[in-house]
Parts: sequence; structure tokens; C-alpha cells
Amino acid sequence: MQVRSYNQSVLKSLKRTVDSGTTEQRQVVQGIIQDVRERGDEAVQHYTEKFDGVRLTDMTVKREEMEQAVSALQPEMRLIMEEAACNIKVFHEKQLRNSWIHTEKSGTLLGVKITALDSVGVYVPGGTAAYPSSVFMNVLPAKVAGVKRIVMVCPPNKDGSLPQSVLAAAYIAGVTEIYKVGGAQAVASLAYGTKTIHKVDKIVGPGNIYVALAKREVYGDVDIDMIAGPSEIAILADETALAAEVAADLLSQAEHDPRACSILVTNSPKLAEETLEQIEWQLQALPRAAIARQSIEDYGMIVVTNTMAEAVEAINEIAPEHLEIMVADPMFLLGEIRHAGAIFLGRYSSEPVGDYFAGPNHVLPTNGTARFSSPLNVDDFQKKSSIIMYSKADFEQNSDKIAAFARLEGLEAHARAIEIRKVKKYEEASK
Repeated sequence: MQVRSYNQSVLKSLKRTVDSGTTEQRQVVQGIIQDVRERGDEAVQHYTEKFDGVRLTDMTVKREEMEQAVSALQPEMRLIMEEAACNIKVFHEKQLRNSWIHTEKSGTLLGVKITALDSVGVYVPGGTAAYPSSVFMNVLPAKVAGVKRIVMVCPPNKDGSLPQSVLAAAYIAGVTEIYKVGGAQAVASLAYGTKTIHKVDKIVGPGNIYVALAKREVYGDVDIDMIAGPSEIAILADETALAAEVAADLLSQAEHDPRACSILVTNSPKLAEETLEQIEWQLQALPRAAIARQSIEDYGMIVVTNTMAEAVEAINEIAPEHLEIMVADPMFLLGEIRHAGAIFLGRYSSEPVGDYFAGPNHVLPTNGTARFSSPLNVDDFQKKSSIIMYSKADFEQNSDKIAAFARLEGLEAHARAIEIRKVKKYEEASK
């Protein structure tokens, strides 16, 4: 892990680009999508056997499988998961918006009608990367939004089963339609439909590069949440932060993926050196030490600034997915932060608190896209329709202005559509 002094070249080295995949990967994904569109279930089963090593004649998860999975949970673990699901649901309920209508004195009525999407597909990684928390974070906002049909897909294990923790989470979240399929073929099934899996309106959830590329390919035929990159954490800290805690939080992201990015930005050279020592010491006892070490060595960095103002500037340039503020008065700096997916304030707000339990969504913008995008939320599962009911009084007052604007754009039919509604013009047109 490098320790660097703050300057513009360091900031440039920290910026990451969205992984667009190789030409070969994109061609593979395009081929799979086209095959699924043409052959449906037969193609899905072919690719499931090819990539996951299991031939399934029935991709549907039975209710009994879900009940068995949740029954197999330790009672204490089930209670923890149910409490986490409740926290997430309550948080997202606060995001709900209502349709609204405003009536002008003239009688014109304007407003917005909010409608939940009819159907949503949720992709959940399988195998060793089984994340029941992702089930909650993708499913529960959709349910709060009022989505009636939520379809979950997940790649099967070699024995044709799905990860038990994922099935248990789906049961707790109230998912009733689940299929044992993953990869680009799952995305294609959700986007275009097969005999078994009917198409949806939007696809959300994380996956590998093939899933990400498939989501990009089908966007436009369906909506998607985002093209997510490897996980990121940035920690903004001063001399009051404890090096052991800073190191532990950096490693909590590093163990996700060899390409995960962990960055400390601090105005304390002493904290920088102590954190570096702690990282090396803590790595020795991590079960996923090999993954974490590669991440730290390839994408980890400690940036030492002269002032806290420089540190804040660096954070806003990075626009991290997760940002921890570990300073004497974190609320004082909150207003200065302009770009971050999720912001964790103080030593007790370790990033895993948000991953699992607090309530805010952990599906966050990566690769610097926090500069212009937001965490997954209830709005992502609703659409808004404008309502316009123009009064006769406003029409008579403004019709000439509207027609003039239409002619400015060279759209004569637009202008005539307005003018034909004026009594004199209508009578002339009818002669």
C-alpha cells in the first residue's frame, strides 16, 4: 500500500473508469442474449450447464425450498435478519412520495401521478459470493414502492440448489418468484422473457462483468439500476482516529474483491504510518487475506494532506462509494462533502453497519459516479406521469403565445392544433 503526499497527480491516479469489458467479453454476452431471445428456456438451460455445471429441467424454486432454508437458520440468526429487514423497510418507507395535484385560480390543474413499476427482476450473486443482504437491499425498496411482481434470479450450485442464506433472505423479504439461473442468460431472460421466466420492466442487483455487460446491452428494452464496479471505501480521518479501526475498515472493503479500492485521506502523518502497520498486522489473521492483500497492494492508498481542507477536496474528487468521516467533529465536515454514495459519521458508524443493519441502502454508485447518481431507493421503482388539465381561461390567454413558440421551432401543425381550438379559427377551418 502506497503512502503519498497530496497533489493533483495523486488524485488522477485514484480515479477509476467503468469497466467496459474486453471485446471478446462483449461479444460473448451479445451472443448469449441473442440466443436466449431466439431459443428461450433451451438456451438458458444450455448456458446454465456450460457455466454453472448443472443441467436443470426445472429452474423454478419451490416454496418448500425457501421454507426449508429459513427453518435451517439458527433462531438467533433469523431474528437478526428479520430485524435488519425491518430497519431497511422502515428507512425506505420514509422515502415514499405521494401523487399531487395543484389547481390554479384560473381553473388549470397541474400535478404528478406516481405509479409503481409493474415488475422488477432482482439479480443475486450465488456460489461463494452469496449475499443475503443484497436480497434485502434490492427487494425491500421495490416492495415499499408498491411493485407487485418481484422476480429473483440466482446462479445455482453444482447440486442444483441455491445458497441457503439467499433463499432464507428471500423468504423473509417476501419474494415468491425465484429462478435458478445466473449470468448473462439470466439478464436476457428477465429482459426479453422465456416460456418459464416472463419479462420484467427493470433489472437491479450486482453481478460479475458478464452480468454488468448484459445489463448494459439490454438497457433501453428494460431499465436497469446501474453498472456497478468493484467496491470502494474512502476514510477521511484526523489525528483523533484510531489506526486499528481505520485499518479494519479499509480491509473490510479489500476482502470483497482483488479490485476493491480502499483509500485513507488524512492530515496526520502519524495516523498514516500507524494505519499502514495495522493493515499489515491485521492481514495476517484474515481468512480472505490473499484477496485483501492483492486489493490493498494494487488499489489501496494512503494520501497525506497538509490541511483538512485539502483532505476534503481530495474526497470530493474521488467521489467514493462509501465514505467514513473519522474526525473530532464529523458533523462539522458533513456540509463540505459534495460527492459520496453513503456517508458514515464517527467511529461507531463503521461501513458494515450500513451494509447489513442500519437501514440505508448499500447499493451505491461506484467508479466516481457518486458525482451524479444516488443510492438505490424507492424512486428507482416508481415512475412519474405529469398531469395537465388546462382551463379555458388560461387557454384563451396563452394560446397565441403557444402558437408563436411552435412556429419559432418550425412546427406549423403544433401551432394549428392550438389555433383550431379558438372559436373564430375553428369556424374558418370548418368552412
